[in-house]
Amino acid sequence: MRLHPLSSATVDDIIAAARLGGMTSLAVCDVDTGEFLEVKNPVRRLPPASVVKSLTALYALDMLGADYRFVTRLVATGPIEDGLIKGDLVLVGSGDPTLDTDALGDMARALAQNGVRRIGGRLLLAPGALPFVPAIEPGQPPQAGYNPAISGLNLNFNRVYFEWQRQAEGYRVTLDARAERFRPEVRIARMQVVDRELPVYTYADQGGSDQWTVARPALGNGGGRWLPVRKPARYVGEVFRSLAAAQGVSLPEPEITDHAPPGETLFAWQSGELRGILRGMLHWSTNLTAEVVGLTASRARGRSPVSLADSAASMEAWARERLVLRRPRFIDHSGLGDGARLCASDLVTALRHPLARAQLAPLLRRMSMRDSNGLPMPDSPIEVHAKTGTLNFVSALAGYVATPSGRRLAFAIISADLERRAALRPEERERPEGGRAWTLRARRMQNELLARWGSIFAA
Repeated sequence: MRLHPLSSATVDDIIAAARLGGMTSLAVCDVDTGEFLEVKNPVRRLPPASVVKSLTALYALDMLGADYRFVTRLVATGPIEDGLIKGDLVLVGSGDPTLDTDALGDMARALAQNGVRRIGGRLLLAPGALPFVPAIEPGQPPQAGYNPAISGLNLNFNRVYFEWQRQAEGYRVTLDARAERFRPEVRIARMQVVDRELPVYTYADQGGSDQWTVARPALGNGGGRWLPVRKPARYVGEVFRSLAAAQGVSLPEPEITDHAPPGETLFAWQSGELRGILRGMLHWSTNLTAEVVGLTASRARGRSPVSLADSAASMEAWARERLVLRRPRFIDHSGLGDGARLCASDLVTALRHPLARAQLAPLLRRMSMRDSNGLPMPDSPIEVHAKTGTLNFVSALAGYVATPSGRRLAFAIISADLERRAALRPEERERPEGGRAWTLRARRMQNELLARWGSIFAA
């Protein structure tokens, strides 16, 4: 069975047909023997985009262990008497990237079930387990929900849901912290509809809140989207206070503390195991998860990072020592920043490492092979598990191919037109002209290459 009409084409033919410009670095090797079977610019370093998350997953698995869990605690600094905490109530974070409004609702219910109705002291928020980062990549559009702030207290991937509906005299807008069971509206983020064409969104830090404006012509009759949160600890505090009130627990306005005071843990919320968190991160490419697990791994490595760059440098040193990579450069853990550099040969080396084969491979998403019309091929004789990476005019894919004979290949493909990317104006970065078509051509090229390798290296 032929996988694709171009499966017999050369690598140069396939790359030329994609018309991507810029540069493509690729390598494929036999997982068992380490023999490189085909390469093109294998040591040319390019931005790997979200493929970095596969190395972040390895870093976290190595430093924390697959069974690691994040814990968020409610701590009372004094006894409970007649429904009153005689002291402070402290919400202590560990950075849990999966904490959502439903979990906070369960914590509020547990507080009420402990007999608490009010507190004599303060409601304190302790996000100091991780450094505060106002945005993963400052060069992204302000409204990009995939580019939130990070702290030791995170909620709903640090996003709020902005919803709008046209009415007779304008728009009704809401911003809420929605999950499956709870949907409290929030004040930490505020939206104003204004009469202008561009920019579509603006953001301003107004001290206690995130102030947004949106251009009226962009809204249509109604819709919704996620917006990033820039004050995650305060976001957690506001939502928790609202959910507690619904349980009959009256709490004061929250305050942030640099150091969590000692006290009795009233309730501890545990995340799922790290292996499951990483599987979700790799499938959905969640940037906040990548940054949190990377920062947490760096702390476990004995570092005290004060920024994503500090933590990325720790992961870079780890990758050189543990994975024996020659020339990695990391600036974050998600790949959202385009200053990172990896080459295909280093990625393949990482994928061949015993740690990757044993623990990363089972977490990668299965990718569908596609026919010449771009349709999925459920009966494809080759099986691909990989991580994608996409930025404007950057596309990467790295993972494993299982051929019909059972031979396993490790591969990496990185393409980038850095000149075209650098020429984008800020207002073009969310949906650049030609960007979607470029990415589709890059993915088609990747499919062609996988079909070629699954065919000619099957034995």
